[in-house]
Amino acid sequence: MTSFADLHVPGTPLLLPNAWDHASAVALAGQGFAAIGTTSLGVAAAAGLPDGTAATRAETLLLARRLGGSGFLLSVDAEGGFSDDPAEVAEVARELADAGAVGINLEDGLADGGLVPVARQAAKIAAVKAAVPDLFVNARTDTHWLGGREGETRSRLDAYQAAGADGVFVPGLSDPDTIAALVLDVGVPLNVLYAPTGPTVAQLGDLGVARVSLGSLLFRVALSAALDTAAAIRSGGQVTASARSYAEVQHLSS
Repeated sequence: MTSFADLHVPGTPLLLPNAWDHASAVALAGQGFAAIGTTSLGVAAAAGLPDGTAATRAETLLLARRLGGSGFLLSVDAEGGFSDDPAEVAEVARELADAGAVGINLEDGLADGGLVPVARQAAKIAAVKAAVPDLFVNARTDTHWLGGREGETRSRLDAYQAAGADGVFVPGLSDPDTIAALVLDVGVPLNVLYAPTGPTVAQLGDLGVARVSLGSLLFRVALSAALDTAAAIRSGGQVTASARSYAEVQHLSS
């Protein structure tokens, strides 16, 4: 099997769909995707918990254990590592790797709209790489999502790379010129979050992007489809969304 790191090819980006449970992950793997990620929003919402507040460590580990032996490469969105203590974050990473995960996504955004201090986030990354050297650490900075802090992007990515990050992730980044410049500046694969109104996967590849994540998009689309379908039936309208058969869904757990 091709290693997870080898799938990150600038110009031919890894398209990483993000699942929120066993069925969505296995179904996506069945469509031939080279690797599957998880979405922290989907995992949290499905459990009735808030995202980005370190509330879903147990749920995240449980899902990783369910998926780790499913025959596909798995990268786990672990928010900020569920702790401010680098040693505890490293323990989470070790548990995820033991469950079969080959990658982890660590973010520096805070629930209150701020950012983790650079030194602390770098210490988390270094601790993870020391504990589980083979785990692909995708270091995410939320500078573009927060707005007004874009100027910190380069310095944060530099610090995260120096700490051992295998890849860097800048969600909210969609301007082609900025993406192309960042590709040239960073020394590791650049991950961009796909946006329906932004560049296509092919266009991002032309810019040198090495990984394109779908984040919570699939979960939110699925939830919208369920709500639209229920509303259409209630109003006497037509069901327009396609649906897998009972047998197909049952097969996902076989």
